[in-house]
Amino acid sequence: MLAADYPFLDVFWTMLVFFIWVAWFMMLFRVIADIFRRHDIGGGSKTLWLIFVILLPFLGVFVYLISQSQEIAQRDAGQAQASQEQFGEYVKSVAGSGGPAAEIERAKQLLDSGAISQGEFEKLKQQALA
Repeated sequence: MLAADYPFLDVFWTMLVFFIWVAWFMMLFRVIADIFRRHDIGGGSKTLWLIFVILLPFLGVFVYLISQSQEIAQRDAGQAQASQEQFGEYVKSVAGSGGPAAEIERAKQLLDSGAISQGEFEKLKQQALA
């Protein structure tokens, strides 16, 4: 081998093999995680896919990726959208009410509608400014 004659090429070859090895395991775990996360197939189908991926790992992973690539992308997009919506709801739940100006405006609307008196409006205004 050419890489054995030059130490730099030997190091480079080792790094390349290690990178491919890590990438392979990332892909394998990604496929296994996707099999478990699927809701469109039952336990028997999941078991068959897992047996296929474990007994014939290269063939199993590549067949799964080729046959399920569109569905994987759809599940990822759905999960990202659900996470974004959940984050948006969380932000809305912890966000402030708009500050003192918004509270005074709401109190003014209540005053204009006759729901509160002028004294109650002044009290709410002082609370908002405090």
